[in-house]
Amino acid sequence: MADTKKKTGDIPFPTIESYGKDPAAIPGTDILKDAASLTDAYDFVKIKKRLAKKLDPKRYEHSMGVAYTAAALAMAYGEDMIKAYTAGVLHDCAKCLDDEERDECCKKYNVELTQIEKDHPFLIHAKLGAVLAKEKYGVDDPEILSAIRWHTTGRPDMTMLEAIIFSADFIEPNRKPLICLPKIRSIIFSDMDMALCLILEQTLVHLEHKGQAIDEYSMQAAEYYRKKINER
Repeated sequence: MADTKKKTGDIPFPTIESYGKDPAAIPGTDILKDAASLTDAYDFVKIKKRLAKKLDPKRYEHSMGVAYTAAALAMAYGEDMIKAYTAGVLHDCAKCLDDEERDECCKKYNVELTQIEKDHPFLIHAKLGAVLAKEKYGVDDPEILSAIRWHTTGRPDMTMLEAIIFSADFIEPNRKPLICLPKIRSIIFSDMDMALCLILEQTLVHLEHKGQAIDEYSMQAAEYYRKKINER
């Protein structure tokens, strides 16, 4: 017979049998009875079918990678896994719109754009994506929508869900290998603030190297998390 004891002193590792025949006696099951599953939360079959028509295959695969990475991070940090997964699935839902469709959507839904967003339209998809997630995909949870809104630039003092989507977008397995990625991936499940600091620093360096303008929220976010780490 297999040994069911953990090698931690003489304390036996609990098994289901050790709690008797009543599953409710198992610690933690009281909080599971009301927990929603992914299939209960949203019609993801319908959402993914629609999304697959709007994104190119590579972008769709990236979105799925972000969704599962975000769900894993949510588990690690005690956040809502369903919200993280949902935001991950839809974070780039406005990414592959052509210029005309993007501009029409911004006008239709009164999306106000900053000058830097007008000059660099690739930034618009985050703000517009939060609107389309609500209007086209039926997601009205403000925490999910906010996580989609800030997934590209980040912002100072992000909520944990915002931080999860922002970082999952950077580290998911389909991303091109960067020198900084192994380190960030190795610490992100235990030190989110440090991971955010490294991601933001890398983002600023990348944009500067390409000669692209840097959104003020990204600069503010980098300064915020740099200061937070230095004050430890």
